[in-house]
Amino acid sequence: LTQELIHKARIHMAEIEEGTVKTGMQVDAVIDATRRMAIARNHTTTHLLHKALRTVLGSHVNQAGSLVEPDRLRFDFTHFSAMTPEELNRVETQVNEKILESLSVDIREMSVEESKKLGATALFGEKYGDTVRVVKIGDYSIELCGGTHLSVTSQAGFIKILGESGVASGVRRIEALTGESALKHFNEREELLNGVAKVLKTNPSDSVKRVELLVNELKTAKKEIEQLKGKMVSSSLDDVLSKAVEVKDIKVVTARFDQLDMEALRNTGDTIRNKMGSGVVVLASGSEGRVSLVVMATKDVVCKGIHSGNIIKEAAKVTGGGGGGRPDMAQAGGKDVSKIDEALKQAVRVIESQIV
Repeated sequence: LTQELIHKARIHMAEIEEGTVKTGMQVDAVIDATRRMAIARNHTTTHLLHKALRTVLGSHVNQAGSLVEPDRLRFDFTHFSAMTPEELNRVETQVNEKILESLSVDIREMSVEESKKLGATALFGEKYGDTVRVVKIGDYSIELCGGTHLSVTSQAGFIKILGESGVASGVRRIEALTGESALKHFNEREELLNGVAKVLKTNPSDSVKRVELLVNELKTAKKEIEQLKGKMVSSSLDDVLSKAVEVKDIKVVTARFDQLDMEALRNTGDTIRNKMGSGVVVLASGSEGRVSLVVMATKDVVCKGIHSGNIIKEAAKVTGGGGGGRPDMAQAGGKDVSKIDEALKQAVRVIESQIV
């Protein structure tokens, strides 16, 4: 790490990993060429990215911050809305086109007035001296910059934009890769695609079609399963109704259907209540560690003091859950499937306490 002091004196800062350093010792300072080149790729590409954003989105785009590291680049810019996938693709394509054109990167020092005549882009709010460093990339981009850069744009390899997001009001952020990092990214994605294709037992190019086919097959299978569940429930409704009990002259049906989700449980409750004509229905299901409870009551028993919401509230407590609803219909969830039978019994006890 180096830092420039007054009178252009530079301090080199380093960490001693082994041995000692004494006054008068001769030290060789060697640049990490691989790391420097990676930084230069991302730095030059950042200039190309800035220009491409202004071309695609408009001249209102200005740099609001950036981070240039060996393995990635981050660029913050002013813009009023999230970029669309099409806009991101246009920006990425334009930057890659300029990389492939192998544009020369010309770096010169000149006066501020000279740089203005050339049309160099400066950072808003940045303080510059009498002499500035101008980085000109072909006839495409020209900016004031003091960073390390490539000789020609083709040294960047290519850019891959990872994503775009908002960081503040009116400020967006793009994160991207170039060079070896971009190549590593593509290799990992290719390996992932090959892995998916292997699981699907198809070629990588046919993976999307294969997934679409499996999704359609799954949807069809789910429909068939739901139809079968409905038939199974319908065939057992008469048996469920025959086991209804009288609680102070009010008919009460309790049943457990572990194969049904909440929606199917409600539909089944509606069917049973309609068939009963008068009474209270308490249904439950439990699967994958989740409990679903439904209580329904006909209008005449509601007039006698029955309140489905209060019934289900107490029943759900038994299973470690909660819920509520109207006097005529309520639903709840729970956590302890092993307590479902006890919850149904608790519902009957609450019904009994509600009847005057």
